[in-house]
Amino acid sequence: MNRRHLITLGLAPVVLAGCATVAPREPLQVSLVDVSGLPGEGLELRLAVKLRVQNPNEAALDYDGVSLQLEVAGRPLASGVSDASGSVPRFGEVVITVPVTVPATSLLRQAWGFSRDTPTGGIEFTARGRLAGGLFGGASFSSKGRFDWPGAVAAPPGAPPAAAGR
Repeated sequence: MNRRHLITLGLAPVVLAGCATVAPREPLQVSLVDVSGLPGEGLELRLAVKLRVQNPNEAALDYDGVSLQLEVAGRPLASGVSDASGSVPRFGEVVITVPVTVPATSLLRQAWGFSRDTPTGGIEFTARGRLAGGLFGGASFSSKGRFDWPGAVAAPPGAPPAAAGR
């Protein structure tokens, strides 16, 4: 065997191991756990958003940084980043806190939108973000949910909105 064949044989296990790390992963499951106030400055609102991150994969996911964007009723509301680092265990979960900022312009945009389109039954929200780090840049996530008004009964899908004064 010549030197080229020996190098090729020596690198084959490394290449195969690298391919195994590229195997498709199930998406992370992220849910909103809690939102609490933080001290802000001027007209901005600061919040601590707690996210429960579940990893339904066979390998742990190491992260070194988190980014988060929140939309409410289809409009941007808040965004934030954290230099938190850690690991989401295989078939496990962690709770990560991300501080976010709600600019005054976002509050005005939300108020204007609610005055035009009064939500009935609740408010839709979307949380998008990324756990940074790892060999391939981490993992992105997206989660949707709904805040229901207390005592509200949601209309069935496709039903017209309830008329005022009935």
